Amino acid sequence: MNLQKKDFIEIEFTAKIKNGEIFDSNIKEDLLQKGVPSGAKNINLKSEHKPFIFCLGEGMFLKGIEDFLIGKEIGEYKVELSPEKAFGKRNPSFIQMMPMKIFREQKINPIPGIMFNFDGRIAKILTASSGRVMVDFNNPIAGKDVEYKIKVLRKVDDLNEKIKAFIEFLFKRDLKFEVKDKKIILEVEKQMIKIIELFKDNFKKMFDMDLEVKEIKEAKEIKED
Repeated sequence: MNLQKKDFIEIEFTAKIKNGEIFDSNIKEDLLQKGVPSGAKNINLKSEHKPFIFCLGEGMFLKGIEDFLIGKEIGEYKVELSPEKAFGKRNPSFIQMMPMKIFREQKINPIPGIMFNFDGRIAKILTASSGRVMVDFNNPIAGKDVEYKIKVLRKVDDLNEKIKAFIEFLFKRDLKFEVKDKKIILEVEKQMIKIIELFKDNFKKMFDMDLEVKEIKEAKEIKED
């Protein structure tokens, strides 16, 4: 059976710069190879040592890979992508000069070559001198041809497994939920309720079900005299 858009699938993958080093993988043996740069785990948040479950065609993985897999069968594939279909071309405007004091306030020593997370954006220090730091906000893999080794393990049909994978993708954590009366009911901490509710449309689009968010009920201690 060919894979279709909206199918949830489970994959193992390893990605590397064409004829070069690995920069992302969810296979432990590949990720720990000598050629992996120390900052690889920051390039892609899917770098976990377990198979990755996602929905095809919904932006949960690299678009070039999703487009390739639609119409394919369960199996192993090697995919080569140009920069345009991978992480884009390098943009000169993403190279910016920043005051040194910004780094000092964050207790960061701006050594050329190091990478850091700046408000959710991965950046690389190019130069640091005279109270100014030149920073490159281009994706580290921008402008490079890449190769992906993909193994499609299975198509995921269980609804609860799909919802669990989607929750982990959106919130990077495992949240308690149940499906009842065509609704997905999530239990979260009180301070998280309004944030989670912002994603109601995402759940509606993905599963055609409404999202209900409830506060976690703390277990009460029962004391016996």
